[in-house]
Amino acid sequence: MAEKFPNTQVRRSAHQPGAALAAVGVSNKSQCARASLAVAYFLWRNGSHLAGKCSRRALLSAGLAVVLVAATGLAGAMAQGGNSPSSRAQAANSAAEGQLSSKPARAVHPQLAQRAKSTDQPAAATRALAPRAATGVPPAGEQRLLADEVVIELAGDPSQREVEALASRHRLVRIESKLMPSTGTTFYRWRIPDRRSISTVVRELEADPAVRSVQPNYVYSLQQTAAPATRSVQYALDKLRLSEAHALARGERVLVAVIDSGIDVNHPDIAGTIIDQFDALGSGEKVHAHGTGIAGIIAAHGKLTGAAPGVRIIAVRAFAVTRTGTEGTTFNIIKGLDWALDRGARLVNMSFAGPFDPALARLLSAAHAKGAILIAAVGNQGPASPPLYPAADAHVIAVTAIDADDELFAKANRGSYVDVAAPGVDILMPAPGGAYQVLSGTSFAAAYVSGIAALILERRPRLLPDALKRILLLTARDLGPKGRDTQFGEGAADAYRALMTFESKTETAASEAEGAR
Repeated sequence: MAEKFPNTQVRRSAHQPGAALAAVGVSNKSQCARASLAVAYFLWRNGSHLAGKCSRRALLSAGLAVVLVAATGLAGAMAQGGNSPSSRAQAANSAAEGQLSSKPARAVHPQLAQRAKSTDQPAAATRALAPRAATGVPPAGEQRLLADEVVIELAGDPSQREVEALASRHRLVRIESKLMPSTGTTFYRWRIPDRRSISTVVRELEADPAVRSVQPNYVYSLQQTAAPATRSVQYALDKLRLSEAHALARGERVLVAVIDSGIDVNHPDIAGTIIDQFDALGSGEKVHAHGTGIAGIIAAHGKLTGAAPGVRIIAVRAFAVTRTGTEGTTFNIIKGLDWALDRGARLVNMSFAGPFDPALARLLSAAHAKGAILIAAVGNQGPASPPLYPAADAHVIAVTAIDADDELFAKANRGSYVDVAAPGVDILMPAPGGAYQVLSGTSFAAAYVSGIAALILERRPRLLPDALKRILLLTARDLGPKGRDTQFGEGAADAYRALMTFESKTETAASEAEGAR
C-alpha cells in the first residue's frame, strides 16, 4: 500500500373520481354520499338555469352518477390505503418498476409521530406549507444548539418593514436570511441579545401570528473517527460487489449533492467530478478531510475507485471546524439543501447526525416530494443513543457501518430506523492536498450507499425515492438475526444484485412500458 499511495495518512398518477371531493375535505363514505346527493339536488332544482337544452331528468341522472362514482372511488381509495397524488404516483411507479413488494414501515421516531401527517406531502404540492409544528421549544437538557440564536420561518418573501417590526416586537437582532424555493418560505437566523433563554424566546415567537415556525439553531456533527490501516485496500468493492456492478452502470449523468465540510476539487482521484459548489458558511475556510473523503468514496476514479465513478457532484459546505470538532447548524444545512434541490440534485448524501429538527424535516419532505433520494448516516453514538437526525426521518435511507468481517461498527447507533448496512470501518479514501487517509464511521457507509443509489438511477432515471429504497432493501444480503433487525436493518447493500433487478423479464417489460409513455 505504501508504494501505491506514497502520501497515505493513517409525475405519474392514475385519475381517481374521489379526488375532487377529497380535495375539499370530504373524507369518509357518509360525507361523500351527502356531498354527492347535494350536488344531485342542486342540479335538479337549478337545471333550467344551468343547462338550456338539458332536461331535469338528464341533470338528475348526472347527479346520481356523482353519488355512485364518488362512493366507489372513495371506497377504492380507502382500500388502496389513500388517494393522495403522492400515494397514487408511488403505486404507479412501484408497478412500473417490477411490482416490488413493500417492507414493513419504519417505526416513527417519537418526536416525529405528531408530525407524521404534515411531512407526507404530494409532489404536486411541494411549495405548500406543512401544518405548523406543535412547538419548537427544545427538549429538556438538549445542548446541541447555539445558545443565543433562533431560526424563524415566515411565509413567502416578507417586506423589510414587516421583518423589522417583528424583530422590534421580540427584541431580536437579525443575522441573515434565505428565501427557500423548496418550501416557498423565508428562513431567518436571529440573535438573542439579552440573555433570555431559547425556550422563552421560542414560546414568545410561537404566540405571534406572523411567525410560520421557530426553533433553535441546532448543531450537527460529522460521523467519523480515526482508524488504523489494518484492512486490505478497498475491501468494500468486493463486499458491495461493485466491480461487477460497474459493468452495468457507473453513475453517468446522475447529479449527487454532498452536504459536508468542503471538498478538495483538485485531488487527482476526484478531479473533474465537482461541477458546482456552494459555501453556506461564507467563511473561506480551507476544505476539510471529511468532505473530501466522502466525495472520494462516491466518485473516485484514480488510484482509488468510488462506488459510482461516473457521477457529477455539487458540493455544499455547511460544516466548519470548531473547538469541539467539525459542526454544522440548522440554518447552514437547510440553506445548502435548498440550493442543491434548486440545482436539480437527484441524490443527497448527508453524512452527519444530530437532534430532531423541525425545519430540516420540512426541507426533507419537500426534497422527497421532488423525487430526491435522501441518504444519511445513522450516527456514531453507540447502542444506547436515541435515534439521530436526519437518518431517523421517514423520507431518508438510514445507513449503518460494518467491517470487512461483516461485524457491526461498535460505535454505530441501533434502532428500528436503520435500513441498510455498508462498509464503514478502516476505509481508505482521499484527503486534501492529494493525500490519502484511513477513517471509520457510519459517514462513509452512507457514502457507499449513495454511490449504489447513483448506479440504480443511471439505469432508471425516473425512479421515485420509495421505489429505489425498496430495491436497495429487497436486494440486501441478510446479516445478524434473520430478517430485518435493529443493528443491520435489512442487511448489507449489494450493488450488483440491485442492478440485476432490472435484468429480469418483469423489469424489461416495465422498462419498455416506461419508454412508451
